Amino acid sequence: MKSLVLAAGLMASFASMAHAQAETYTLDPSHSQIVFDYNHLGFSTTTSMFSGFEGTIEFDAQDPAKSSVSVEFPAESLITGWDARTKHFMTDDFFGAAENPEITFKSTSIEVTGEKTGKITGDLTVNGVTKPITIDATMTQMGEHPMQKKPWVGFDGTTTIKRSDFDMGMYAPYVSDDVNVRISIEAMKGTAE
Repeated sequence: MKSLVLAAGLMASFASMAHAQAETYTLDPSHSQIVFDYNHLGFSTTTSMFSGFEGTIEFDAQDPAKSSVSVEFPAESLITGWDARTKHFMTDDFFGAAENPEITFKSTSIEVTGEKTGKITGDLTVNGVTKPITIDATMTQMGEHPMQKKPWVGFDGTTTIKRSDFDMGMYAPYVSDDVNVRISIEAMKGTAE
């Protein structure tokens, strides 16, 4: 009888571990960036960046496929390095920031592909258009932050987005329709203080 009770107790413990709740990690805006590049008329590769954005990761360490990601930021936070280009990007030719000020990404599924890799599929909304995209993600590190002394996690990701899918295809194909996106984020356990 004792062994039956012990076995039942162990099974309950394992079941509770397997169903551990996801923990909230809040993006560190000072160390999270989205960098994208595109070909300009075949002459150069032009790069721009979004930085300082907000978001959360609901991370389930026991079952990463049950995790989720949500990010949002204003289109006007774009950094191009050239004021005239930034202003043009905010017009209806591209981001349409006056009518559609926010860019959002909300994951819909995560496929674990390796010990520290996965494919994050979700809905990206840009210029008022929502389309599914998939990000190839790699966990760079998880552990205590040496200065903040709290749990921290980092991820890198890549994807390619077609501008015309979001009604931003002006000048394509002379300016490439495909935009290469690189993402690097850090997130702290808990909510921002």
